[in-house]
Amino acid sequence: MSMGLEERVRSAVAALLYATGESQSALGAVLGVSQAQVSRRQRGTAAWTLADCEAVAAHYGIDVLELLGGPTRATEALSSARRRIPGHQAGTRRPAAAGEGT
Repeated sequence: MSMGLEERVRSAVAALLYATGESQSALGAVLGVSQAQVSRRQRGTAAWTLADCEAVAAHYGIDVLELLGGPTRATEALSSARRRIPGHQAGTRRPAAAGEGT
């Protein structure tokens, strides 16, 4: 069964948040809305608007059609510079290499 457009957008946003390590609060700040408003959109109790989709796509540096294409297309379009380091949250420092700083 294929996903509907709204579900594809919600899934793509969730995948982008995960891939970048960003929070709903950070995305809300970009969109000019609260974390609660992002959460409602992600739960499907409020809709993502076309303007939201354009802003999300621009924020992640992808084409809006890639966002609308779903999570796989959206994350594949994400530049490697935007991806988080596995096991680390966005905004945290990388651990020092052995012997570094001694």
